[in-house]
Amino acid sequence: MILMRKPFINTIPEVCFRASAKLGIVPFVLLQAASTHAEETISYDRDIAPILRSHCAGCHNDKDLEGKLSMETYAQLRKGGEDHAEPIKPGDADASFIIRSLEGKEKPKMPPKDEPALPAAKLETLKKWIAAGAAGPPQDVSILKSLTTPKIAASAKAPPVTAAAYSANGRLMAVARSRSIEIRDAATDAVIRTIADLPSKVNAVHFTANDSQLILAGGITGLHGVAQLRKVEDGSLIREFGGHSDVLYDAEISPDGALLATAGYDRTIRLWQPADGKLLRTIDVHKGAIFDLAWHPGSKVLASASADETVKLWRASDGTRLDTLNQPQGEMSSVLFTPDGEYIIAAGTDKRIHLWRFVSKEAPALNPPVHSRFAHESAVCGIALSVDGKHLLSSADDRTLKLWSVPDLVLEHAYDAQPDIASVLLAAPQPDKFLAARMDGSMAAVAVNTAAGVKPAPPPASQAAEPAAPSTGTNGGETEPNNEPSAAMTVQIPAMIKGSVSAAGDTDIFRFHAAAGEELTLEVNAARAKSKLDSRLEVLHPDGSPVEQVVLQATRDSWFTFRGKDSDTSDDFRLHNWAEMELNEYLYANGEVVKLWLYPRGPDSGYKVYPGSGKRQTCFGTPALVHALGAPAYVVTPLPPGSQPPPNGLPVFHLNYENDDDSYRRLGADSQLLFTAPADGDYFVRLTDVRGFGGEKDFGYTLAVRPRQPDFKASVGGTGPKVSPGSGREVTFSVERSEGFDGPVRIDIANLPAGFSASTPVEIEAGQSPAIAVINAAPDAANPDATADKAVKVTATAKIGGKDVTRDLGTLGDIQLGPAPKVSVEILPDADRSYVKDIQGQPLELSIQPGQTITAKVKATRHDFGGRIELGGDDSGRNLPHGLYVDNIGLNGLLIVEGQTERTFFITASRIAKPCTRLFHLRATADGGQASRPVLIRVLPPAK
Repeated sequence: MILMRKPFINTIPEVCFRASAKLGIVPFVLLQAASTHAEETISYDRDIAPILRSHCAGCHNDKDLEGKLSMETYAQLRKGGEDHAEPIKPGDADASFIIRSLEGKEKPKMPPKDEPALPAAKLETLKKWIAAGAAGPPQDVSILKSLTTPKIAASAKAPPVTAAAYSANGRLMAVARSRSIEIRDAATDAVIRTIADLPSKVNAVHFTANDSQLILAGGITGLHGVAQLRKVEDGSLIREFGGHSDVLYDAEISPDGALLATAGYDRTIRLWQPADGKLLRTIDVHKGAIFDLAWHPGSKVLASASADETVKLWRASDGTRLDTLNQPQGEMSSVLFTPDGEYIIAAGTDKRIHLWRFVSKEAPALNPPVHSRFAHESAVCGIALSVDGKHLLSSADDRTLKLWSVPDLVLEHAYDAQPDIASVLLAAPQPDKFLAARMDGSMAAVAVNTAAGVKPAPPPASQAAEPAAPSTGTNGGETEPNNEPSAAMTVQIPAMIKGSVSAAGDTDIFRFHAAAGEELTLEVNAARAKSKLDSRLEVLHPDGSPVEQVVLQATRDSWFTFRGKDSDTSDDFRLHNWAEMELNEYLYANGEVVKLWLYPRGPDSGYKVYPGSGKRQTCFGTPALVHALGAPAYVVTPLPPGSQPPPNGLPVFHLNYENDDDSYRRLGADSQLLFTAPADGDYFVRLTDVRGFGGEKDFGYTLAVRPRQPDFKASVGGTGPKVSPGSGREVTFSVERSEGFDGPVRIDIANLPAGFSASTPVEIEAGQSPAIAVINAAPDAANPDATADKAVKVTATAKIGGKDVTRDLGTLGDIQLGPAPKVSVEILPDADRSYVKDIQGQPLELSIQPGQTITAKVKATRHDFGGRIELGGDDSGRNLPHGLYVDNIGLNGLLIVEGQTERTFFITASRIAKPCTRLFHLRATADGGQASRPVLIRVLPPAK
């Protein structure tokens, strides 16, 4: 028989280090020492139970049952275990096995070597108790459900509010303060009755649907957890739900009233029938304490928020796990569903508010993350949704309180600092109110305030005394001295000034007038003209202060992992916490701002940034820089100049109008700055050498200050295609944008030879660079002659300034009929045809919504090819709209292995995908790149 192995848990209320007895991690907290009471009769409840509870019951309990011995009750102790039927011999302590084991006279010696020995005074108390007859307690109950604690005088302040709830009809409110509950009139706040002397602190309270009953969650830390169902009218106990080995943090009845879920520190969820107390099932998957539960409005799905940094979703009917939301980076203390059941919101110690779209309503599925907002400078301790689901209130340990819109999680208002931590937040029955209950015992109504959380300051006014006189422009040379604003040379727009940075540290300043909103281009031509100047441009107010361009508020923190970055590459940005980032978000790193273009496409890849290939493009005129491994980076949100965003614990960056190298990276060391005047008035442009160098002859420049001229150039790749009969070849197009032109460009191919066709018009999307078309040859096509080739016409058209601008891109070169294909591929519908439209004579059509993943099938016909058919990696979905990509490609990309002819593939639409229709295809890299016939994909508007 094994008697004692390790102490259980010493604890007093609210002061406890909790840990799992299974792991052998035993908290040490001072408990009232058991008194020997030499002059009194030794009491089992007062003197013996605390010793057994502290030193024995950690292993010898009904759950662990080491040596088949439990010491939870007096009767079980007397019964003994597997080897010794009577560990205690009343009246003879020296012959009792429990004493002999403690003294090392019997094996096994207790406690084990890795546990502290029982103090001599406690051993003596046990001996005296046994010698006196080992009398039992008046009522034999588990020693793990009771605790001897010191009496602590109540504070003069109101006890902290530990939980609160409104009734379904909004007329009543329950306010829990430690071991009592106040039933209040919600309209007047008057206390109607108090349910006092509850057995433990109340960690959660909820009304049942008919408002006649309350469900409470509590227990004793380290001993047991219990939920109670009580009547509202008199507080009488109806039923208890136990079985937990540690305190409960929540107990939630499903909206239909059929199920009760309980959970707490023991990491276990229990599902009950509240009507009769029957335990239906136990879920024991979380690896940390469970702090909060939430039912979906349909009562079929339960969400649990845990210290293991996850939120898990469970199918209530059978306990199946539907998904693990593992994006958080800290303990999750709160979780809820929106009233419409479409989103899940959670928050906790990672200082963020997370929002997911809820899709796994019936079967396991991935619920896509939508937002992860950095919300507070310290841990988020509470969240609550308004009854209409439009607003979210959050509180944090730093006593801050903020209001957010739902589902976009935009900050609507930052309230004044609270007098104490608002540990309990509650949606009031009215959609425009919340209740905040604080640790100092106070409560206050919080009105929904949708005043903008970010208040842009008015644009700075020009301080020019007299505007420059209008003229047709300035062409001429620089006039020295012009190193200070007071000596600035005045120029008229459009201006073209020739000058030089004539000495080390020389500064050239020019003054110009601009109207509010006027868009100008400031450009230096120096390096391109073989000058040694590495120019830098800045725009200043007349007082010499810089003109602010944008305010960037960081919303997520990150850093470079695996490797740093050079100043050119647009690929493989390895970033910590990349899964919380979204396409088209801005990334700030040490003064450089880039824009995310494509997600990491496998375990050995990182983000691509704009333009997606070649040298990376920077934003807001920032320079391209080198970034070291581990260097910090931030996802940022651009705000108008002058904005003063509420603090969220992350930096705010103020960017001025300045430029070293042009953002498109095409002008070498020359600068180009796109300036929009914030107000009518005069401004200065300051030109310097970045390094502080200078020289009269070798540092010359031409500075242009002129109206902006948005424009584009387009080019064709893959000319002279050899197209196999019955198959297709790709023709690629790219656009080079300049001076802020960001619109779409349409590509047309006309006058193709007989038997040949093209998947045009094809559009280069707004903000994007590439597009791909397929030239197909009919099975009976004939080889075209030179005359037919010359008739082909390729054009690119865009709308600039409200007018169509067309560029002639020439022909496709020598189009030839190639040999019969060795392999050909086609895209077919998969088994699920709910998003498929297949009409004879028209391209196959697939439909997808942002945030959705669909499947399709690629089929290969092996005419004369038995090898592996590779269809590409992150570029395998050819000409897909921006934000759509072929998913789950793995390390080897999309491929059909030897001996097979078909494969199902996945297409995912990110939530930034815009509604459109577009032709896409697949390309087999074998046999020179045979392309499939294009398929139409229709991106639908987002689901409501």
